Amino acid sequence: MHEFFDHTADLGFRMAAETWPALLEEAAVCLFEAMVEEPSTIRPVQQVAMAIVGTEREYLLFDWLRALLFQAEGDGMLFSRFEVTETETGIIGQAWGEPLDHERHQLSHEVKAITYHGLSVVRTPTGWMAEVIVDI
Repeated sequence: MHEFFDHTADLGFRMAAETWPALLEEAAVCLFEAMVEEPSTIRPVQQVAMAIVGTEREYLLFDWLRALLFQAEGDGMLFSRFEVTETETGIIGQAWGEPLDHERHQLSHEVKAITYHGLSVVRTPTGWMAEVIVDI
């Protein structure tokens, strides 16, 4: 479950999930839904794996999204499927997607950066909730 909210010159998203890894996966979905008009047009044909080291959940969320944004900006990749595993030293994330194809992928927002402003991760009675604000 997730929703978007407006923030002065930025875009925020709030998500909830039953588990910590599922929350990270949901956050990644939000990121690419913010970037692409129709995320269903992104085919999960190439896999990228990344390890994020850390113990603070807010920073793990930030670094996970920043790594995905780096792949999008640096390598021109868009992603539609995600899998995250928690480890003793952080997380291992996998993303499946494809290179940006301007004929099939209509971009909606240019996400310039993930921000620390308003970043939060909290445990709830039913799982986890987080808020992230991105600079657009």
